[in-house]
Amino acid sequence: MLIPNKLKLGDEIRIIAPARSLSLLSKENISLAKQKIEAQGFKVSFSKHCEESDIFGSSSIESRVDDIHQAFQDQNVKAILTVIGGFNSNQILSYLNYDLIKNNPKILCGYSDITTLLDAITTKTGLITYHGPHFSTWGMKKEFEYNLEYFKKCLIEEGEFDIKPSLTWSDDAWYIDQEKRNLIKNKGFVILNEGHAEGKILGGNLCTFNLLQGTEFMPELTDSILFIEDDNMAGDLFSIYFDRNLQSLIHQPNFNKVKGIVIGKFQKNVDINIDKLKYIINSKKELSSMPIIANVNFGHTNPMITFPIGGMGLLKIENNQIELRVTKH
Repeated sequence: MLIPNKLKLGDEIRIIAPARSLSLLSKENISLAKQKIEAQGFKVSFSKHCEESDIFGSSSIESRVDDIHQAFQDQNVKAILTVIGGFNSNQILSYLNYDLIKNNPKILCGYSDITTLLDAITTKTGLITYHGPHFSTWGMKKEFEYNLEYFKKCLIEEGEFDIKPSLTWSDDAWYIDQEKRNLIKNKGFVILNEGHAEGKILGGNLCTFNLLQGTEFMPELTDSILFIEDDNMAGDLFSIYFDRNLQSLIHQPNFNKVKGIVIGKFQKNVDINIDKLKYIINSKKELSSMPIIANVNFGHTNPMITFPIGGMGLLKIENNQIELRVTKH
C-alpha cells in the first residue's frame, strides 16, 4: 500500500466537489470551515469548478475529473478534502487517470457518496485514502472536538491509535442553527459477535460501496475488516434496505475471507434498534464466525472518526471487552 505523507504546519489543503457543489453551502459555513482549518496551521485553496452547479446540484463529469487531476498534480497541495457528499461520485470513476494519482500520492478525505471514490482509488492505485469529515463538517461551531481528535490521529500523527466511543452524539441540522444543538448520551459500542480480527480496512457508506460491485473498482475483500454504515434515506424501510444491502455484500467473491465487521452509528429516524440489528446479523450464517460491533462513531451522525481505506486495523472482542485499533495508516 502507498501511504501518503502526513500533514504538516503550513501545508495546503485543496477543496474539491466530486459530488455536490460548494454552492450548496452557506457563505457563513464556508467561511467558518476555512477559518477552522486555517486555525490548525494549514492553507486552504478551492478547486476551479467546485462552485459549479447543475440540475442535480453537482457539476459536469469533465469539471469534477479536472479538479481531481489538478489537485493531485499540484505539488503545493498536500491533502484533498471533499466539500460534501451527494449521489454521483461513481460517474467519474472511469474517467480518472489512476497512474497520475498513483504517481502523486496525497491525502484524500471525505465520506458518504465519496465512498466510491475512496475505495476505487485505493483499489486501482494501492493508495490509502481516508473516510472522515468533509470540508463542510469543519463549519461546525460546537461539538467538533472529537472529529478534530481523530482527524489529527489519522492524518497528522504517526503510529497506531485506538478508537473509543464519544461521550455524546447528535443527528441534528447543526448547519441551520449552530447554537441550538440536540446532544444525546452515547451508549458506546455494541457487541454483536465476539472474536479476533486483523486486516485491511475497507468500506464506508454501505449502499454506495455496493455500487462498486461487479466493476473493476470493487476492492478485493480477502483479509479485510469492513467498516460499514448507512444513512436514513430509506426512512421507515431502513432495516429492510440495510439487510439486503448487507446480503448483497455477503454475495461478493471472497466474502468468506472477511475477518470482521465494524458498523457505524445509525441516524435517529430509522426503523432499526439493536434487537433488530442482532436479528439481521444472526440470520446470516456467513457472519457467525467473525467479530462484529456496532454503534461506532462514523457515518451520517456527529461526531465521527477518520479512518484509512486500505490501512490496517485490529478488532478484538472477548469477555465483553472491545479493542478497536488502527494499526497502519
